[in-house]
Amino acid sequence: MTIRSFDEYSKLYHFIAMERRNGILQMTLNDNGGPFRWCLEAQRELVQAFKDVGADRDNRLIIFTGTGEVFSGPRSNGESVYAASGVGHTPLDQDKTHWNAKRLMTHMLDIEVPIIAAVNGPATRHCELPLLCDIVIGSDDCTFEDTAHFHLGNHVPGDGMNVILTMLLGLNRARYMMLMGQVLGAEEALRLGLISEIMPREKVLPRAWEIAEQLATKPDLLLRYSRIVLLDPLKRMMDTSVQWHLAMETIATIDSHNAH
Repeated sequence: MTIRSFDEYSKLYHFIAMERRNGILQMTLNDNGGPFRWCLEAQRELVQAFKDVGADRDNRLIIFTGTGEVFSGPRSNGESVYAASGVGHTPLDQDKTHWNAKRLMTHMLDIEVPIIAAVNGPATRHCELPLLCDIVIGSDDCTFEDTAHFHLGNHVPGDGMNVILTMLLGLNRARYMMLMGQVLGAEEALRLGLISEIMPREKVLPRAWEIAEQLATKPDLLLRYSRIVLLDPLKRMMDTSVQWHLAMETIATIDSHNAH
């Protein structure tokens, strides 16, 4: 496997800005320097970026954050991001998209160093990404919701969203959230255990750096192996289920399209 250096991969991505200091890598989601807007090209970039970041042994800790007042968006207007990107509705068309959807989860979970999420605002698209991180710090106006699946009317709750929400919330609360399009605010997310700390937006990223610098005093293998051990239950569940969840999503998507 070819391993690219930080100087090589850090400049490759339109939707992910990277900077590193003393082994702490900050990955900032953005779109032309503004708030991050989910699309299939962003998905493809994240898949490759997680692979590059995970292969670089000089990354000792990672901070994962967004730009401006939004962590990830936009909230759905009822149109599938796949349809908006011109993705067709054959099994082969869907497989090309879901190939990346699976690896978005598995490549992030393959990163063997602690990841701290600095959620700077609403996570209206793919809120599972910050929730997959080891420590989650949220702004006092952050929210978590799933507008990319059942809420649209033609996508089965999948992409790993169902796995992480069920593990964090419990079966009944997770099912209600995904079927009803529930939005969880910062205080409720804290109470339910999705996030660990709340603070004003301007203090979220500095707090993430404070935590990262504290953890960075630990030896390399202690950091790596602690991440591996603590992540093991989630990784096992994701590895065994995400592929067939995506298959169910594909079938339902094609059926919904044909019904119209």
